[in-house]
Formats: sequence, structure tokens, C-alpha cells
Amino acid sequence: MAHMSDAARILLVDDRPENLLALEAILGSLDQILVRASSGEEALRALLRDDYALILLDAQMPGMDGFETATRIKARERTRDVPIIFLTAVDRDAHFAYRGYAAGAADYISKPFDPWLLRAKVQVFIDLWRAGERLVAQTELLRRQLEERTGQVDVVSELQIRLADVEDAVGSLAAANGDERARERLDRRLRELRRAIDALGG
Repeated sequence: MAHMSDAARILLVDDRPENLLALEAILGSLDQILVRASSGEEALRALLRDDYALILLDAQMPGMDGFETATRIKARERTRDVPIIFLTAVDRDAHFAYRGYAAGAADYISKPFDPWLLRAKVQVFIDLWRAGERLVAQTELLRRQLEERTGQVDVVSELQIRLADVEDAVGSLAAANGDERARERLDRRLRELRRAIDALGG
């Protein structure tokens, strides 16, 4: 069972309560924090209150649909990097899928969901989020130690070990069906942190 501090916050956006119930039933075994939103407007408000690891977004909602909601999410500095999986019952229109990716979707899945497939996809994004959180924590440790300038050699060794763990975690995701842009951002941040640690140790 995940500790609350390790749990990813996942936003479920669908105007139909029965669909939200189904998503909660499918994803409940992942033991993450599942938050409901029944409209695009409600989703945007939720994203102002908390940070999320992933958004599962129904494409076809009355009023502000999933495409407009995704466009607004991607336009905000705070939320533009949060991955979005589009959910839709429409799979006969190829242009529909294109619209989802054009609006910033990281992935796309049609209803009715294959529970195993949906859980597997979501797990990849949770793993990516955790790797990112670990990287942020290590960067903060490095920043504090640079300010203190004490015990420098021991700190560099510890950072190198921890960074290697993060690099392994990110590397293990390389073949997974995840958000390529998210992996690229993590890889870039890893390279920057590795250069900083190497410079400090040198």
C-alpha cells in the first residue's frame, strides 16, 4: 500500500457519474488519490487547488468539452506539463484522435475500457511522476548543500548514488507506453543535475 506522500493525485473528468464510478473501480487497486470533476470548469478549479500527476479527461462533455478543457490546461504555466489521457466512446472518426493529440493529449483510450490496459497505462504515468518527484527532491538537496558548503565530499557521493537510482528508474520507463515529452523533460533535468554533481565533485 502506498504511503500518502508517495501517492499520485489523479484527476478524473467526466460529466456522467456512472463513468466516474467505473474509473474509480478500475483504478482503485492502484492505491492513488482519485479526485472527481464532472465538467471542464470543475477540472480547471481542481487544478488551481492542487498539483496532479495525471488527468483522465472525457472528450465529449456538454459545455466545455475535453478538447477545450485540455487546451486551457496546456495554456497554464502550472499545469501545462501534466499528462492527459483522453477518454472517448468515439473511435470511428480518425480525426477525433488527432484532435486529442493536437490539444496536448499524451495518450488516448476508447470506451468501454479494457481495465487491465487502462491500469497499465495509468501506472506508467504514476511511475514517471514518482521519478520526477525524486529528481526534484535530489535537486533541492543539492541546492541546500551548495548553500551550506559543509561535508561536501560525503554529500556528492550520496547525491551520485541517489541520482543513479533515479536514472535507473527513468531508464526502465524508456520502453513503456508513456508520455514521450515527459520522459524527455526528465532526461533533460537528469543530465543537468548530473553535470552539476560532477562539477561539484570535481
